[in-house]
Amino acid sequence: MDVKNRLLHATTVIAIRKNGQTAIGSDGQVTLGSQILKHGAKKIRRLHKGTVLVGFAGGAADGLALMERLESKLDEHRGNLARASVELAKEWRTDRYLRRLEAVLIACDKESMFLLSGNGDVIEPDEPILATGSGGDFARSAAKALYYHTEKSAEEIVKISLDIASDICVYTNKHFSIEVL
Repeated sequence: MDVKNRLLHATTVIAIRKNGQTAIGSDGQVTLGSQILKHGAKKIRRLHKGTVLVGFAGGAADGLALMERLESKLDEHRGNLARASVELAKEWRTDRYLRRLEAVLIACDKESMFLLSGNGDVIEPDEPILATGSGGDFARSAAKALYYHTEKSAEEIVKISLDIASDICVYTNKHFSIEVL
């Protein structure tokens, strides 16, 4: 397997909206092949005056470049996350430079959340739970159980879900970054 494909999946990012609270979190591990290069990377950012939360899985430079593009789309569309997400996905899919970027974004505000990819995907989930990366399925499964069977807040569910994913996924560590709206 080539390094580029491994990087795309070597992290965990999860977002949850519950009872008026939106939380997004990620682990901090950066790997290259079988090496851990960093433990405390920050893969979560606040955009558009703190009203939008974004996390990425994939190459750091690619994820950060895409976050910058999303920020400009949010400014262009006055903070409308749905519109900005669609416009970014269209540009990402058709632009020669952007097409080469290897990352997946989760973007959310108080009302909506989307998974964005270079394939033109702008996916709004049926449930207010989204996850990506190598530990994404583990975190999402844990989050669904906690969401429907506990009274925990979105922030608590994100933290517990990341913790469970880190116990299962070798590409997910216990150095978490969590942001809340």
